[in-house]
Amino acid sequence: MEIHTRVHARHLVEWAKDRPEVVVLSGDLTSSCEVDSFRDAYPDRFFSMGLAEQNMMSFAGGLAREGLTPFVHTFAVFIYRRALDQIEMSIAYPNLRVRLFGFLPGVTTPGGATHQAIDDLGVLRALPNMTILETGDATDVESVLDVAQSVDGPVYIRMVRGEIPRLFHPADHMALGRARVISTGSDLALLSTGICTEEAMRATGALRARGVSVQHLHITTLKPFNDPAVIEAIAGARAGVITMENHSIMGGLGTAVAEVMAEHGLGKKLTRIGLRDTYIHGASRHYLMREYGLDAAALVRTVEQVLGEPLHISEADLSAVRFSDFFSETQQEAL
Repeated sequence: MEIHTRVHARHLVEWAKDRPEVVVLSGDLTSSCEVDSFRDAYPDRFFSMGLAEQNMMSFAGGLAREGLTPFVHTFAVFIYRRALDQIEMSIAYPNLRVRLFGFLPGVTTPGGATHQAIDDLGVLRALPNMTILETGDATDVESVLDVAQSVDGPVYIRMVRGEIPRLFHPADHMALGRARVISTGSDLALLSTGICTEEAMRATGALRARGVSVQHLHITTLKPFNDPAVIEAIAGARAGVITMENHSIMGGLGTAVAEVMAEHGLGKKLTRIGLRDTYIHGASRHYLMREYGLDAAALVRTVEQVLGEPLHISEADLSAVRFSDFFSETQQEAL
């Protein structure tokens, strides 16, 4: 598996070169949100707004009214907790082309409860006009800019940063409203998003070796949530449906899937993997994913419970999975 560093920092500079309408706003977290290179390349298109997120959102709305496209960068938790009223009234209500890049969602920060966005999807999915995207690997980060820019209205993006894996071929771009099919199967439907997809891939490789057939979808569009492939996967799952997300089980992917299942009359058992009505403490991402049951081992335990049988999959089995074995249908065509 390839590991890439500061993907957003490099890609944004090149992508924005011929898009003078794109301006970047930073909430005093310029290097932490990988926009220091943009600042240096296009200083007249960069605005450092300081620790004033509410003002930054209203300012972004004003820029959008003048025909610019503001790309707001800060930690996810400071977007929806500190500035929700300004997002609603200055951006979402007038349906303006503002892109909100929320970094360090969920367990990706050791900063503790003050810095961990664990219910942002639940809050922002409820906002009219808001489109919501989530990145999970380097290919997602490279392609999310085009997806966001195609939306004629506000977009919230859960971003990964720093050293991130490439799980999908560079040609297998993120697409609005389309899930990536990672594996096909009829025993279980597994829908994962963000950083949980890497862990899910690790587990599904070991599950397949034990004869468990899993239809695994990587979800990048959380609103709107109407991909026919999701409905098809759920309908074809013999034993049930599992969702896996770096978020509370309330309001995020698990809730979106439950809504779809109810609306389409899909009578399957749904099991949600995520944070279970709890705040989380400060620690490394690896520790937190294990402690709160968001890793590959947690998925294996969940599958055992759903199927009602032990699968005898060890940590060594999970560690031995090679990510080069995985290609979505689009990737196979691209290769």
